[in-house]
Amino acid sequence: MINITLPDGSIRPYEQGTTAHQIALSISEGLARNVLAAEVNGEVWDSSRPIEADSTVKLLTWNDNAAKATFWHSSAHLMAEALEALYPGTKFGIGPAIETGFYYDVDFGERDFSSDDFKAIESKMLELAKQKEVFERTAVSKADAIAYFNEKGDEYKLDLLQGLEDGKITFYKQGQFTDLCRGPHIPHTGFIKAVKLMNVAGAYWRGDETKKQLTRIYGVTYPKQSELTEYLLMIEEAKKRDHRKLGKELELFAFSEKVGAGLPLWLPKGTALRERLVQFLTKAQGKAGYEQVITPHIGHKNLYITSGHWEKYGKDSFQAIKTPQEGEEFMLKPMNCPHHCEIYKVKPRSYKDLPLRFAEFGTVYRYEQSGELHGLTRVRGFTQDDAHLFCRPDQVKEEFKKVIDLVLYVFKALGFTEYTAQISLRDPENKSKYIGSDENWRLSENAIIEAAAEKELSTVVEYGEAAFYGPKLDFMVKDALGRKWQLGTIQVDYNLPERFELEYTGSDNLKHRPVMIHRAPFGSLERFVAVLIEHCAGNFPLWLSPEQYIILPISEKYEEYAKKVLDELNNADIRGLIDFRDEKIGRKIRDAEVKKIPYMLIIGEKEMAEGKLAVRKHGEGDIGEMTLQEFSELLNKEITI
Repeated sequence: MINITLPDGSIRPYEQGTTAHQIALSISEGLARNVLAAEVNGEVWDSSRPIEADSTVKLLTWNDNAAKATFWHSSAHLMAEALEALYPGTKFGIGPAIETGFYYDVDFGERDFSSDDFKAIESKMLELAKQKEVFERTAVSKADAIAYFNEKGDEYKLDLLQGLEDGKITFYKQGQFTDLCRGPHIPHTGFIKAVKLMNVAGAYWRGDETKKQLTRIYGVTYPKQSELTEYLLMIEEAKKRDHRKLGKELELFAFSEKVGAGLPLWLPKGTALRERLVQFLTKAQGKAGYEQVITPHIGHKNLYITSGHWEKYGKDSFQAIKTPQEGEEFMLKPMNCPHHCEIYKVKPRSYKDLPLRFAEFGTVYRYEQSGELHGLTRVRGFTQDDAHLFCRPDQVKEEFKKVIDLVLYVFKALGFTEYTAQISLRDPENKSKYIGSDENWRLSENAIIEAAAEKELSTVVEYGEAAFYGPKLDFMVKDALGRKWQLGTIQVDYNLPERFELEYTGSDNLKHRPVMIHRAPFGSLERFVAVLIEHCAGNFPLWLSPEQYIILPISEKYEEYAKKVLDELNNADIRGLIDFRDEKIGRKIRDAEVKKIPYMLIIGEKEMAEGKLAVRKHGEGDIGEMTLQEFSELLNKEITI
């Protein structure tokens, strides 16, 4: 007998060789019907795989991300089976699950392939799925695996086999299709009820431009047609909300080939929006005891050698800037933290001075590959709402909790109500990726775990996601379409203070090392604005909107009154403009709606005579006549955050 520990802490005895499916059956038949895979001692397994020793087991259903990944990887195999049936002789590269769905890299030989072929493949996949083909796992020797794919003439699988260790190679077979795969997979293809192939692209084998370009087919599947329909509707809505599209339409930002890829140009309206975000956070930081600092856009190469950034990221950064002085090199600033360490060292510090909180909206530069650039979400020059807190070890947890409060204040003000805090820890199996002692890592990881628990955050733990110098708390925010974005991060760092030899004099009159907390509630202004645009579809909160109202005179006879209204509202710090165009009022209203201006003030004979405004609200229509005073009060009430 073996003991199985379930997520609720209960321990149940089972016969050796019991499967996760059998465990599910022992709990309820309904659960067993929905189990797609199982997490056994932290590793995802087939639900049909025998468990031979005492283990901790979590049964995975569609509600678990690991189960979705298993479902989509199995769907990639199903698509490959359909392709092999429809196009004999097709060869296959890799077919992983991705964030939503899957892809498979395929070599069709001389055969032409396009999205016109999708319908036939989808039909074949559903036909095969209905047969409820079981995914069978088989251990195979390396020699047998090589012989199998030699016979098939599949050079891609043979290439993959070169890097695999004999004794750890498995095949998976469903129906007439066999693939080299470590798994896991869902029990059978019958779980796959809805299929949609999304797009097709080219992909070099192994990402190497010197090797053959394969056809990459992307798809998504669901256990219910209704869920696929809902997903496709979300995709269409996401296209409408794309920050690149709306950024252009709303005249917020632009890119120029002459300036350079990944280097955004902020237009007047976008700059105004961005500056309001800066003012909002600067005010909140001032109340929280932060002091603003400014550091240069470049730094001596030795600064980043000291910090460790050169060793970790030097090859992926912009090349060093050489000066006329021989041997002198500078770098475009990839991080603000080394500069802030040097600010700390400007004068001696006492335990009474701590905590010190230095904040900066610092622009940094990192060389992202051109293929990875994407609007404002992936750029080469961006501004971090950066701050670095220097505190005593006994202050770390309290300071960390205060930063959590600040991050949550930012989210609430901007309408992000759903989020999860990801505790990103060091990979215990590969400590070579990190700097610092085990003791410092233990202290910093515990501080984050305890602070998150005391603030009652909904958390998940991810090993291997820590920064190279310390663990962090990353906030994963869900937007209006249900997509998750990483916004806001807090990191505990015992290592940079050591590398920069930072000190303070303690109450015992001895020298001590401060602890450093890195934090950025927005993450970067560029990425945050991109997410905000897509979250609110360009309908910004009134306090952020570049123009809060537009005055629409019915004819030029009412322009003087319109100017008077504009002046009075401007004097009340309410932002707006007048549409002086010689257009019909219906056209002016439609254009204001497209520009997503929150309020339209229509002025004609009646409004001018009575000293009033006919007010329309974006997306809602007429909301009635108001005096100037009433309209000001309406906006000021809405602007309050």
